[in-house]
Amino acid sequence: MRKIVVIGTTGSGKTTLASALAGALNVPHAEQDAWNHEPDWQEAPLERFRARVDAFTAQPAWVMDGNYGKARDLGWPRADTLVWLDYPGPVVFWRLLRRTLWRGLTREELWNGNRERLGMNLVSRNGILAWFFRTHARRRQETPALLARYAHLRVVRLRHPREADAWLRAVQAGRPRPGRSGALSSE
Repeated sequence: MRKIVVIGTTGSGKTTLASALAGALNVPHAEQDAWNHEPDWQEAPLERFRARVDAFTAQPAWVMDGNYGKARDLGWPRADTLVWLDYPGPVVFWRLLRRTLWRGLTREELWNGNRERLGMNLVSRNGILAWFFRTHARRRQETPALLARYAHLRVVRLRHPREADAWLRAVQAGRPRPGRSGALSSE
């Protein structure tokens, strides 16, 4: 594992796992959200976003998290491993709700000066909770077909945060069980 993509629905813990994984492997980490969300929550121009993904994934080793289809054709072919946080909806929902409340109350900066908008995220049709409900089931259905297009990838499918914690501990100890190439293995 030298070039790793971490995917999962909103709030599943992609960035947390990817950052810890990069630290364990001593490789750079990047969060696609940071490239996509420019100041004042403006979406980065497509060319700029793709250029960032392209430059980052051209390195010899890395961990990148994010689900952005607009640059999947750059990162996934270069990756050797994909970690899929495929958690049940209720688990992700409660994690996302806690995270959203915490970030909103503490005014924690996320990327490029942006902060959670608590009211919008809790009740708006454009908020993060609504996004979760629109995308969680769809991502779980679509991901196996997407993975089939990238048969070279070793896929590590983690179905609960406890599995992810155990897998990360194994990586940190230098004894990960790799997924099978092109397969949807559960670790």
